[in-house]
Amino acid sequence: MIPCHEPDVLVVGSGAGGAVTAATLAESGMSVLVAEEGEHVPQGEVSAFSLEQMGRQYRSGGLTSTLGRPPIAYAEGCCVGGGTEVNSGLYHVAPPSVLAEWRRDWHVEGLDDEHLAPHYASVERALSVATLPWESPRASRVLAEGAAALGWSWQEVPRWFRYDSATRGARRQSMTETYLPRAERAGAGVVAGCRVQRLKRSHAATTTAVCSVGGRRELIRARWVFVCAGAIGTAALLQRSGLRRGVGATLRVHPTVKVAAEFDAPLDAAADVPVHQVKEFGPDLSFGGSVSRPGHVALVLAENWRRDAGRAEEWERFAVYYAAIRSAGHGRVLALPGIREPVVSYRLTQRDLALLRSGLRRLTHMLLAAGALAVYPSVRRAPVAHRDEGCTDVGASLRRGSVSLMTVHLCSTVPLGEDERRCPVDSWGRVRGWAGLYVNDGSLLPTAPGVNPQGTIMALAARNCARFLESRRR
Repeated sequence: MIPCHEPDVLVVGSGAGGAVTAATLAESGMSVLVAEEGEHVPQGEVSAFSLEQMGRQYRSGGLTSTLGRPPIAYAEGCCVGGGTEVNSGLYHVAPPSVLAEWRRDWHVEGLDDEHLAPHYASVERALSVATLPWESPRASRVLAEGAAALGWSWQEVPRWFRYDSATRGARRQSMTETYLPRAERAGAGVVAGCRVQRLKRSHAATTTAVCSVGGRRELIRARWVFVCAGAIGTAALLQRSGLRRGVGATLRVHPTVKVAAEFDAPLDAAADVPVHQVKEFGPDLSFGGSVSRPGHVALVLAENWRRDAGRAEEWERFAVYYAAIRSAGHGRVLALPGIREPVVSYRLTQRDLALLRSGLRRLTHMLLAAGALAVYPSVRRAPVAHRDEGCTDVGASLRRGSVSLMTVHLCSTVPLGEDERRCPVDSWGRVRGWAGLYVNDGSLLPTAPGVNPQGTIMALAARNCARFLESRRR
């Protein structure tokens, strides 16, 4: 049963944006209810990157993809805590050049250090953001070594983990470990398995959420509603609620192409995700490491399986790396009557394809410089690049019909800003034309930032909540 059908605030979604919103508002003394569509899976109950985790903590079991040529596979968390429960926990702040672009091109107010820096700092304290207190795995150091050999800049990215140096243990500081317990201690309720189907404007300046909980129809009335269901879920919910102008038409992602790099000895790459990244060409192009379990290695090799199937048996000597771009293209999220999940499409520009080719070439060059014996691109009919065979142009085979792309960073479907022609919400997340309705998640980012966006999503959510509470005190 829903603990309170008439809270002051309803928060839809419990991920990075929703959890920060719930904790901040509950700690201010407001009654808060969090509606989360997915189930609650305590940390450690399922193995990371396992099939069970995919089934219980990802939307549609992780089998989601955009329409387009090429399609882009994407992954969304669907559980209490959202994507923070399943991702790598790597923490970034938005590059200053990107924030300047948002201020200039989207007329976003309050994106200077005065408004953002305190909230970044608060998030970092709450999540115990830190670098590894011991030497990083070999599969991670490969990125630093390859970049150093070529004179490129690299960095060890901090993560939201608590570390125990004595036991070499690490515990992810996800939303179920940090902000959601804070919200509950302040009196907030968190309801798992509660899908908000649509919102309706009610009398007396309230909004009614029509929900499905365990097959039952429930109504929740709140004076204020904060939609934090992720870039796709938020856009779809607003559309189902009658808000379509400017909503869902500007999806942005970081399209990512992967390779499997073979080394002369096991790297223990399956143990964790690399913490080193190469930002020499950022924010438009970056390199990093991915999950390298046997199935993930085989998935990269599968694009040329007839040729490369035998290499999968040697998976312990492989690690998976990626080149990710800041796309100039965009996509669309479209909620259709009678269909549970929205239709998601994405179109790359010619500039995006050229940047992916460049990224694939540079990534391959860097891995060979780091000592890889061979590099296998996730591109159909692409040649294998061998260390002893000189320069092989692996990028030439990358075309719309030959490449397998993926992404885990989805944003920009409800961009914030003062340009009312393009921005359905103002600079602080308030939905235009609907009193008491706010958006406070990755949907707000005007474009993809070129780095993992969750640190910025959380800082923006905290900033917007501070503004909301300030406006109530006036």
